[in-house]
Amino acid sequence: MNLTISNKGWVVIPVEFRKKYRLQPGAKVRMVDYGGVLAVVPELHDPVAQGYGLLKGSGSLSKALLQEHRNENRRGK
Repeated sequence: MNLTISNKGWVVIPVEFRKKYRLQPGAKVRMVDYGGVLAVVPELHDPVAQGYGLLKGSGSLSKALLQEHRNENRRGK
């Protein structure tokens, strides 16, 4: 999607993106430079709550690590 920058440097975020990312008037966003690629990133209201469960997997990583240590100890004896 192509956007046009105004004389004042403004860019209008199309309505479909505002709806998709729930951007209301007054919402905060960040402009991030990824080495030649600009990204508009919505700020999180509660990063901890919004990130909860993001890295869910199948099982406990702690239990898997402990089991791997046990297996290594058995092989080393």
